[in-house]
Amino acid sequence: MTKKLLLISNSTLHGSRYLEHCEDQIQKFLGNTIKTVLFIPYARPGGMSHDDYTTIAEEKFLQMGYQLKGIHSYKDPIWAIEHTDAIFTGGGNTFVLLNELYKNKLINPLQKAVNNGTPYIGTSAGSNIATPNIKTTNDMPILYPPSFDSLNLVAFNLNPHYIDTDPTSTHMGETREKRIKEFHNYNSTAVIGLREGAMLHINGDTITLLGSTGARLFLKDKDPVEYKAGSDLSFLL
Repeated sequence: MTKKLLLISNSTLHGSRYLEHCEDQIQKFLGNTIKTVLFIPYARPGGMSHDDYTTIAEEKFLQMGYQLKGIHSYKDPIWAIEHTDAIFTGGGNTFVLLNELYKNKLINPLQKAVNNGTPYIGTSAGSNIATPNIKTTNDMPILYPPSFDSLNLVAFNLNPHYIDTDPTSTHMGETREKRIKEFHNYNSTAVIGLREGAMLHINGDTITLLGSTGARLFLKDKDPVEYKAGSDLSFLL
C-alpha cells in the first residue's frame, strides 16, 4: 500500500483561524472517499483537556466534510486505529504526546496503519512524531517518555515553526539554526526546518513541499539549503 502523510508545521497561522491556512491541502489530501478521521489529542496544547481539543478539531473537520472522533473516547484505541479512514494528530507538547502513545501501546499500531496506507495528518507535535525521533522539537521536556524514538514513518527529522536567524535581534539565546547544528554534533539524521505556513506531502516515494513559506534543509557538516514551495524533496526518502 502507498504511504500517505501530510506533515504541517502549524495548525494556526498568524491572522487566520484553526487549520484555515491548510484547509485546501487537507481536503485535497483526504479527497472524497475518506469519511471518518481519528483524532489524537494527546499533545494537549496549553494543557487543555482531550475533550476540549477534540471539539475544536471536530468542528473544523465537519466544516470540511469529515466526521472526526477523538481516540480517547474509545475503550480500545488500537481498534480505533485499525478501523478509521484517516488519522490526524494535533499539535501541543511533543513529549506529552509521545509519552501517551507509549503509555497506551500505540506506537506499533500507528506504524502498521500508516505503512499499510491509512492517510496520516500531523500538525506541529503531530508532525514531529512521524519522524525517527523527537530530538529536534522546540518543546520543553515536561514529561519523560520511555524513549525519544517516535513513529519513524519518514527518514528525516523536523523542526516545525522554524524561525530564521534575525541579525538585528537582541535575543542572546541560541537560534534554531544553532540548535539544529548542536543536534548534528551527535546525530546524522537530516533535519527540515519547516516554517509556519509550510507542509510536506508524502505520497509513496515522493515528497513535495507545499504552503507559502518554504523550508531549510540541514545536513550534518553541510551548509543549510533553502527550498521553495513546490520543491521535490523525494531524495530524502
